[in-house]
Amino acid sequence: MNRTSRMVDVLVIGAGPAGLALAAGLAGAGAGRVEVLEREREAGGVPRHCHHGGFGGFVRPWLTGPVYARRSTEAAVAAGAAVRTGVTATGWAGPLSLETTSPAGLERITARAVVLATGARERPRSARLVPGSRPAGVLTTGELQQSVHLYGQEVGRRAVVVGAEPVARHAVRTLRRAGAEVVAVVTERPRGTVLPGVALLTATTVTELRGRGRLSGVAVRHQDGRSGWLACDTVVFTGDWIPDHELARRGGITLDPGTRGPAVDACFRTSAPGVFAVGNALHGIEPAAAAASEGAAAAAAVRAQLSGAPWPDPGPRLLVRPPLVWVAPNRITGTAGRPLLLRSGEPLTAPVVTAHQDGRLLWRRRLPGRVSPSRSLRLPPGWTARVDRAGGPVVLGIA
Repeated sequence: MNRTSRMVDVLVIGAGPAGLALAAGLAGAGAGRVEVLEREREAGGVPRHCHHGGFGGFVRPWLTGPVYARRSTEAAVAAGAAVRTGVTATGWAGPLSLETTSPAGLERITARAVVLATGARERPRSARLVPGSRPAGVLTTGELQQSVHLYGQEVGRRAVVVGAEPVARHAVRTLRRAGAEVVAVVTERPRGTVLPGVALLTATTVTELRGRGRLSGVAVRHQDGRSGWLACDTVVFTGDWIPDHELARRGGITLDPGTRGPAVDACFRTSAPGVFAVGNALHGIEPAAAAASEGAAAAAAVRAQLSGAPWPDPGPRLLVRPPLVWVAPNRITGTAGRPLLLRSGEPLTAPVVTAHQDGRLLWRRRLPGRVSPSRSLRLPPGWTARVDRAGGPVVLGIA
């Protein structure tokens, strides 16, 4: 099959909240030909199949996911961006060239700037190393929501939900909407919150899936050594988000070990000159409004690239110590203009967060309230001005 080649000014991979917000900002500012590629049949990203409310950030009234996705797509198109669905970026043909495939055929698209807005996904059962047979009825939250909301499929009668992050509550609501009884929510964490009327098993692990043809139940083990059996025909694995980073890896772009997404500076620049990354492609799941805010904020840096601004050296790495698990951005090339996102792996109360470089204290502050592993802290950016750009890594920790 012949492959066609063409040029654009900005190529955005992924038409979720971050990619669409960035495309709208760039096209509206006259950045030239801004093209967004989406491998799904419809643009909008994960919100397309999240029928609960709460989308739109602080803008009231809140929107359901499909309405939010449609409005985001319409805004990008109205600004002048070209949004193409059913197009998959399969690999790199050069530093700023991508090979794509679609029903229309093969293309090689070269851009003056490339933006990875590929989003994140939940790790499936196989990646979580849960042993057992391979019966039907084993889903992630995304698969559940697509089955119910997009395709109207039945998902079972008795379900177990694994995980107690906020997304688990959405899974419970979706299962109930589909007519399933939720037997229990199981989490390895010492505490969690779910909807009334649902049993919550904390400090508990799913150790095996059983069933031939269709799931018949899951084996569980509590941290105190007790074990048990939950009869069910559906299990939904929620949370445990990982950036969709395959395209970045194939392009040789440096990944951050904490976020598992592309390492970026505060202007969303990756290790590859001319390539940016935004939204949940950087750090796993954040609310749609937060991802869209990152996309909108990246527009200024992309415009600077188009105008010929030099690509900076990577700068010092920004690392974390346990119980912290990741920070974004994670490279320091200048004073950050936006809050840094910081995630803890365990609950904390009024933690004192510190930043050190080469043994020198750069910043220290007590943050009020409780910190949940399912919510990010937002650190003020001003202290990054004190980082020695020629120094060693900057380490964030809990005092």
